[in-house]
Amino acid sequence: MNNLSSVVRFILVAAAFVVVVAGMKSAEPLLVPFLLSVFIALIFSPMLHWLKSLRVPSALAIILIVLFVMGLGTMMGAIVGASIRDFRGDLPEYQVRLQGMSDVLLNWLAAKGIVVDNELWTQTVNPSVVMQMVGNTLASFGNVMTNAFLILLTVIFILAEEVGFSEKLSQARGGSPESMLALEEFTQSVNRYLGIKTLLSALTGLLVTLMLWAMGVDYAVMWGLLAFMLNFVPTVGSIIAAVPALLLALLQVSPFMVSMIAIGYVAINLLIGNVLEPRWMGKGLNLSPLVVFLSLVFWGWVLGPVGMLLSIPLTILVKIGLEGDPDTRWVGIILGAGGAADKATE
Repeated sequence: MNNLSSVVRFILVAAAFVVVVAGMKSAEPLLVPFLLSVFIALIFSPMLHWLKSLRVPSALAIILIVLFVMGLGTMMGAIVGASIRDFRGDLPEYQVRLQGMSDVLLNWLAAKGIVVDNELWTQTVNPSVVMQMVGNTLASFGNVMTNAFLILLTVIFILAEEVGFSEKLSQARGGSPESMLALEEFTQSVNRYLGIKTLLSALTGLLVTLMLWAMGVDYAVMWGLLAFMLNFVPTVGSIIAAVPALLLALLQVSPFMVSMIAIGYVAINLLIGNVLEPRWMGKGLNLSPLVVFLSLVFWGWVLGPVGMLLSIPLTILVKIGLEGDPDTRWVGIILGAGGAADKATE
């Protein structure tokens, strides 16, 4: 009987999960701006608490944060928006040139006695498709940012609600010390992760921008923004961010310079990912590489390109929440990288 009840419970949970995922996919146009708002609010939440610790009134603190976000967004929109527009205008030319380089490589292989089927080569190795995908992704992100007013308004309400949210949640859960401690640990873990990850991602984007600008690669600021966003995706994010910039560099600079740019990408990501990030953040929030890949595919399928950018922060939030409850802590451990990472959470 117990086995039967366990099976029924599993089926109900699985069915509920399918229904929730289907609802999220259907509500993508509404969910994506909301999740971006939550993401921005969580990033600036430590700043709100810092201003309140300086005895700044809550309303004034929220206004200062909103003005800062508006200034930063306006500056990024002015600089990056023009780069994205120009890049999409030049994209057909880049695709033709990349296809020409691909044909030259095919002819060289044929001269060496290595005959490759042209259709198979086009399906498996097509650099122009990568550039088209990057252009579509950046355009999708730009389309989401057209809802900037709605996103900003939602951020204001989230920050305003956060001021008294912990007290209301404490009352809803009976005000037990265990509930408050779990809530405090969850909030601190999320704020710490997003705060440090955002700073390190910004440093990654800045270093990539300076490197590409010094090497003479076009749209250095745009590739720096791409490196900043994809740095939230461990392991594969840095590789994905480097590919389009290296393909563009092939069209503009010598092969030696391209190799130097590739080495520069590796050095930057080793510095950020293997030196600074473990030292500042610790390994307690690491995810299994399989979970990283699956979350990238899952959130990208549910929420589109922006979902891929938010995939790891969303999965990290789920992991922290699962680890905070004794009944679901085992699921959070399974999502982790194992070994030292799990010991750090104990």
